Amino acid sequence: MIAVAKSEPKSVKHSEGLTNKEYEQELRRLQAELCKLQDWVKHTGVRVIVVFEGRDAAGKGGTIRALTERVSPRVFRLVALPAPSDREKSQMYIQRYFHHFPAAGEIVIFDRSWYNRAGVESVMGFCTREQRDRFLQICPMFEKQIMESGIILIKYWLEVCQEEQERRFKQRIKDPVRQWKLSPMDTESYKRWYEYSRARDLMLEATDTKESPWHIVRSDDKKRARLNCITHLLSLIPYKEVPRENVKLPRRKAKDQYDDQKPLKGRHFVPEKY
Repeated sequence: MIAVAKSEPKSVKHSEGLTNKEYEQELRRLQAELCKLQDWVKHTGVRVIVVFEGRDAAGKGGTIRALTERVSPRVFRLVALPAPSDREKSQMYIQRYFHHFPAAGEIVIFDRSWYNRAGVESVMGFCTREQRDRFLQICPMFEKQIMESGIILIKYWLEVCQEEQERRFKQRIKDPVRQWKLSPMDTESYKRWYEYSRARDLMLEATDTKESPWHIVRSDDKKRARLNCITHLLSLIPYKEVPRENVKLPRRKAKDQYDDQKPLKGRHFVPEKY
């Protein structure tokens, strides 16, 4: 339970449209709570890992942005690893993720994680069936060790339906500011919907444990998904509001005053076109 005096979320029936104003107001309230969580994590030295997984175009990026846009990147650290290098491929599979685990006072957010082995690597043939099965066998033990070390581990799977994924892919094809999101791997994953479904189900069967459960977020409606996910995350961490000192701006020193704009004359200013 959240041990902070706060306003309750505004109830909006799912059948009703969530207006931009309602979304922005509720997101702002939740982001203020995330700032309180941030202060508490820094104050107590708590360590947190949040894993985001899901199909391509499920909304992971937007949810993570909503979660992190008002907090410090020094506390909420985002980790989105590229494909492993040849050196990393020769290491123990989980090894490259250890380097990014949180120190005291940090929340590390994995935009995709060690679960790549159960998903994209398995479906695309980047690992063998034996490697996948071995991963699924040892993953609960690995995560148990994470939690026994004192780290809070939270796992989210964003679930999007076929029709909505297709709509989002088509948007990416047409929209020049979204085209960078569409890669050959995305189009291949689109083709292999049911293979990903089977991989998801194997992953959940093996790693949705009592100690480290998967929390599934319906993400066909991006805005609702973001609000639901952040609300749920806040409910899982027993943070408290950390008292803050009242801050007053001091008077500027009058000594050694000079015209600080004069030296800027003749410098290269950006044209003010707006």
